[in-house]
Amino acid sequence: MCGIVGYIGNKQATEVLMNGLSKLEYRGYDSAGVAIINDEELNIRKYKGRLSVLSDNLSQNKIVGNIGIGHTRWATHGAPSDVNSHPHTNCQNDIAVIHNGIVENYMKIKKWLDEVSDVKYKSETDTEVIAHLIDYFYDGDLVEAVYKAVDKMEGAYAIGVVSKREPDKIIAVRKDSPLIVGIGESENFLASDIPALLKYTRDVYLIENDEFVILTKDNIKIYNEFKQEVNRDIFKVTWNEESAEKEGYEHFMIKEIYEQPKGTRETLDRRLDDDGDIYLDGIKLTKEDLDGINKVYIVACGTAYHAGLVGRTIIEKYAKVAVEVDIASEFRYRNPIIDDKTLFIAVSQSGETLDTLAALREAKKHGARVLSLVNVVGSSVARESDDVFYTWAGPEIAVASTKAFTTQLMAFNMIALHIGLTKGTLTKEEYKNLIEKLKELPDKIKQILDQYEDIQEIADSQFNNEKVFFMGRGVDVNIAKEGSLKLKEISYINSFAIAAGELKHGTIALIEEGTFVVALATQDRLYEKMLSNIKEVKARGANVLALAKENNREISKIADKVIYIPETLDELTPILSVVPLQLLSYYIAVARGCDVDKPRNLAKSVTVE
Repeated sequence: MCGIVGYIGNKQATEVLMNGLSKLEYRGYDSAGVAIINDEELNIRKYKGRLSVLSDNLSQNKIVGNIGIGHTRWATHGAPSDVNSHPHTNCQNDIAVIHNGIVENYMKIKKWLDEVSDVKYKSETDTEVIAHLIDYFYDGDLVEAVYKAVDKMEGAYAIGVVSKREPDKIIAVRKDSPLIVGIGESENFLASDIPALLKYTRDVYLIENDEFVILTKDNIKIYNEFKQEVNRDIFKVTWNEESAEKEGYEHFMIKEIYEQPKGTRETLDRRLDDDGDIYLDGIKLTKEDLDGINKVYIVACGTAYHAGLVGRTIIEKYAKVAVEVDIASEFRYRNPIIDDKTLFIAVSQSGETLDTLAALREAKKHGARVLSLVNVVGSSVARESDDVFYTWAGPEIAVASTKAFTTQLMAFNMIALHIGLTKGTLTKEEYKNLIEKLKELPDKIKQILDQYEDIQEIADSQFNNEKVFFMGRGVDVNIAKEGSLKLKEISYINSFAIAAGELKHGTIALIEEGTFVVALATQDRLYEKMLSNIKEVKARGANVLALAKENNREISKIADKVIYIPETLDELTPILSVVPLQLLSYYIAVARGCDVDKPRNLAKSVTVE
């Protein structure tokens, strides 16, 4: 969601803020702004649109100053506009606030402020209320005023505050929205994510829930909600700024698609010991623990949810335990049956997805053991879990997730094999054979990527089709859903996915002459049934692109086009079959002229409900 950057030091703040905000564009936004303190004056610039609009204005009308806060906004309260953009100020324009999240009780606060003060509102946002609330409580101590304001706020938020009344500090608060502090020499930084700071420092503090931070040029103080100072270890970032750059690719998305052989290989290799066995450091599930588990919940959102659907199949097959998969935003509201015999698996690329984090906390309240699959070290989901499996995808910048998905699938396979061997539901021979099959997958992904010209040709023939239909059977259904989501989110085509066996139960009514159907037929035991389903849609005029294993060539006599994936076990095909669908979506979106890395209305890290 929204991006937050703050700077205090000897450099020109606008330069640091704009650089930081540019590294957070992947989060999704519709406006941008900065607040700079100069000679005890508070200068605000904020505009609707891309960051370039703000940048152009600042290049023509420079603001000099060494302390400031910056923000990229994704609209929740109030339409995208200059006035609704952050930072927001109080009536005297001497306190400025930036905010990621939602103040759920802002209407109640507005009503209260109207009763006790004479506030004139400029925007439609919940954020402006924070600035007026701090102003109301200000009595010569900005930190105290922020504490009192936050005490009245409900919801999820990360906020940054500056004031010309106290022009030597930045104050920040975190509640359920990500926030980090960068450590420099005679300068310090604030941000909502690590890429914003990598040009300047790799030493950061990870701010926890309900913590307050006071940044001056030479000092950083962290306090809890009770105003007690907190000691925090420095977190050292091990990846550099270049790893989050495009490196010659046209878009981050295509770069990240091509990084999947490396990501899946590293996710596997970093968890294998000298004997080639899976070593899950950071996960302490003993045989006794596993024998006491009678149910597994996998909870996630979006692409991570689709990874969870595949994970269910793998865990049930190898570990012989019942698994439920739930959408995180729905999980808390259906009174799920959870106890101390439940293993709760949270899946999130960023580790900051608010719905997933809230579901995790709900599960912990009922005694569940929490295991998380995340890509970002030190993220909120990881820190609040009992056990953590870090995928090794590297920074994923494009909004549409690709390499995070395939590394999550690799992680699920490794977890399932570990549980199966530990419980005795897999023999050592089966376990070893499956690991060898996993080792083959990165090179097989590379083989699929080498077919990009064929996939691009198909995309060029179909990019104007406004209705696309995905179908499959078995685990292919879950990859059909992921393929459909990829196409929707970056090309804006109205696509959907179903289990092919459901065709006759209503969906076949939508098939007409020219309907583009993507049919996954990678499951050997269901292959003949998929051929029948393809014939059904072909008989009604559909144009069919099929995905099949390379030895199943007879499908070419039925489908219009076929993309072949290398041979592997049925349950391992998702790591391969999703790759051509990612490429197809990418090339269709490019052909339609879409902003592939920053699709409309979407954000990389969804930190509001």
